[in-house]
Amino acid sequence: MDAVGWGIVGYGWVARDYMEPGIRAAGHRLVAVCDPNPECRAAAERAGARGHADLAGLIAEPGVEAVYVATPNHLHRGAVEALAAAGKAVLCEKPMAATLADAEAIARAVESQKIFYGTAFDQRHHPAHRTIRAQVAAGRLGTVTTVRIVYACWLGRDWSEAGQPNWRIDAAQAGGGALMDLAPHGLDLVDFLLDEPIADLAALTQSRAQDYSVDDGALLIGRTAGGALASLHVAYNCPDALPRRRLEVVGTKGMLIAENTMGQTAGGSLSFIDGASGRVEPLAFDADSSPFTEQVRAFGSALRRPEERGAYSAARDLHTMRLVAHAYGQG
Repeated sequence: MDAVGWGIVGYGWVARDYMEPGIRAAGHRLVAVCDPNPECRAAAERAGARGHADLAGLIAEPGVEAVYVATPNHLHRGAVEALAAAGKAVLCEKPMAATLADAEAIARAVESQKIFYGTAFDQRHHPAHRTIRAQVAAGRLGTVTTVRIVYACWLGRDWSEAGQPNWRIDAAQAGGGALMDLAPHGLDLVDFLLDEPIADLAALTQSRAQDYSVDDGALLIGRTAGGALASLHVAYNCPDALPRRRLEVVGTKGMLIAENTMGQTAGGSLSFIDGASGRVEPLAFDADSSPFTEQVRAFGSALRRPEERGAYSAARDLHTMRLVAHAYGQG
């Protein structure tokens, strides 16, 4: 496959530490970056990309075919609308936007301009999670009854990047706290693993340990249309040295447990527990490829081969955004 020329809008730590290496590892090219911060542009230029202070400069780059949007959430809509009008393929970070109204506007722009769009649910691309999906589809677990996810971290008020304030704890920029940032991954992952979305959802949030206005933790319980239950614990108040990333899929014939797979990095562990004997079987998967690398490969392949674009759906991603809004008591 021909290498895809990428642009990045918003060259913060996720784009710099995970997306840019993922582009290189997938055999693609980072052509240009747009960021108002001169330090971020300088970092992009050291990585071999051209830096632009405004989006118009990036859009004018003829070598940019696909664009990864990694700005603060409240800026997603403006970037995606401009990129869609320019006919660029877009991979936008989750959540789709800071508000449901902006997410709906993104979906309209994608549809009206007929561009190739995906929300960056990188957990769909972790090799361990792909293995779980294949095991579920093969009937290894029997009838899946429950999915349980813990995805937590510590995010204090004093966290900053390049001396910039922490936008993830600002309600106007982020749209919410731990629930807004972390729960979309889990909600989407249930859909991916079981091939059915969550239909009903309830949630409780907390502001317990951190001294900022957005939620620092949440518990969500959901149910798919087929009757599988899901529980998600997301948090900004869990010390990073504690166990805080765990995924369990339970069925009538057995259980799959993934530890330290939720997140941006490669690796972790996956095991199957037999429901009849209790025997524990470690399962092998590609522990070297990060979910970001695999996400770039999948998006680039679908860009080149339109028949693969069925794995992407703005309508599905908008449903996930509606679940998040409902969890916050909106809509």
